This record gives sequence, C-alpha cells and structure tokens, in this order.
Amino acid sequence: MLLAHLSPLAASLFSLLAIGSLLLAFVMLGSHWLKNYLLAFTAESWLIALLSAAVGYYGGYPELYLIAALTAFFRGLILPYLIWRIIIRLNVERELHVVLQPSSCMVLGALLVLFAFVVSDHLGDTLGLGGTIVVLALTVMLSMKLIGFLMLAVRHEAVSQVLGLLLLENGIFLGSQILVPGMPMLIELVLLFDLLVIVVSFGVLVRYLLVHVGSTSSRQLRRLVG
Repeated sequence: MLLAHLSPLAASLFSLLAIGSLLLAFVMLGSHWLKNYLLAFTAESWLIALLSAAVGYYGGYPELYLIAALTAFFRGLILPYLIWRIIIRLNVERELHVVLQPSSCMVLGALLVLFAFVVSDHLGDTLGLGGTIVVLALTVMLSMKLIGFLMLAVRHEAVSQVLGLLLLENGIFLGSQILVPGMPMLIELVLLFDLLVIVVSFGVLVRYLLVHVGSTSSRQLRRLVG
C-alpha cells in the first residue's frame, strides 16, 4: 500500500486534489442540469489526471505519467465530448423525474461521506496507518462510490445514469492511484478503455429509448420486465 509516509507538501497536494474531486461529486448531486453534471465530471477527471501525475512524481512511478495523459485525454476530453453530443441530439437539458430534491441529496451525500470516513478511519487504525493520506484516500474513494450509487438510485435520465456510473468508476480509479500506484499498467489501460465501451453502450440504449419509448428516462425500462 502506497505512500503512508509522505512529505508534507506531497500529502497536502494529494489531499487537495482528492478533496477537490469529492466536492465536484457534490456539484453533480446538487443540480438537475445535465450540463452541470458533465462539467463537474470533466473537471473531476482533470483533477484525477493531475493526481496520477503527482503520484508518479512523488512516488517514483514514471508509468503513471502515461496514465495521467490518457486519463486527461479520454476522461477529460473524449468522453465529455461524446456525452455532450448525445445531450445535444436528445435536446434534454435537465432531470425531469425527481426522486429527491438537490438539497436532500446533498444532506444524504454528506451522511454517506461521514459513513465512509468512519469506515476508513477504522481500517486505517487496524492497519496501523491512522492519520495518514491512506485514510483520506479510502474516505474519498468510498464516498465517491456511494455518491455514484446514490445518483443511480435518484436520477432517472439516461445521461444522469451513465454519469453516475462514471462517477463511481472515478472513485475507484482515484483511490487506486494513491493506494496501489504500482498496479500493472495493463489493468489501468483496461479501466480507461472500458469507459468507451460504457459510453457506446449507453448511446445505443438511449437511441432505443428515444425511438421505441419516446423518452430518455430509465424508468421506462420497467416495460422490459416480465
């Protein structure tokens, strides 16, 4: 497990980038506008790319420079562009079917972060890593995963669903950069290119919903049951 003992500068930089990524997840929770979701995801992806480069520099993992470049290119440019084109074609600007209001989602998200911190702090104490960057990395990773699941549960627009899934995956990717930066590059590349498969599949699903159902709400998928 990485970097339990870092210089103050490196620990502060990692903490800033990780917390910034988590705050952008709350931007997605606190809005109904699809454009805000996409902008927050794009900014979050760039922060994760910077984090990968920083871990590569301070941790002595030069292969992470390539991962950082690919993350910025695919997550920060290609995927947002593809999703933006889908939003434009669908002519859907905001979440229409609301399960929870943004304020309620923010409160629930804060509770999930608190839960993630309690779990991470306990794990850190168990591993003898309490008070290190490892606890923060675990907290942010679990928080982003839980917030991603929350978005999947309370957002019904197809675009919101895929961005919730990408947010969940961003959390896993962010945590892996800090906790296990020596993970084989092949696995890192598979995670990156897997996102393209997700977005392509999402585009096919949205077209099916729009042509056969006349809506982009995932609630219409209930018709496939039974």
